[in-house]
Amino acid sequence: MGEHQGRSFMIKQRAMLKACLITMIETENLYGLEFRDFIREQYRDVGYRPNHSEIYKSLHELMEEGIVQQHKMKNPGKKLQEVVYYKIIDKNKADLYQKQIRVELERCDRLVHKTLATIAK
Repeated sequence: MGEHQGRSFMIKQRAMLKACLITMIETENLYGLEFRDFIREQYRDVGYRPNHSEIYKSLHELMEEGIVQQHKMKNPGKKLQEVVYYKIIDKNKADLYQKQIRVELERCDRLVHKTLATIAK
């Protein structure tokens, strides 16, 4: 086979979503549904609209992998409502995960561009 024997043709959307969530957790103070809305807005032009269950599955996988941890806080303006926020607990694991996903995304990008150039002839 080739250099990438055993690799999927394209990166899985869940892996991409998890990499996005790591970046957002590092830079934003959002809870689950806010992550969904933020991602939908950022990717509107390409039609990517993850549902809330995909967001939470990704967040839970990041927790299981020891990258993030959740913490509950009172929702401002709501007496009894709590919302769950997330924080990075292992920066090294988070950085390594994002580095691995970046390598795969760059490979997928090259593959798509090469294919587009081939079929455009």
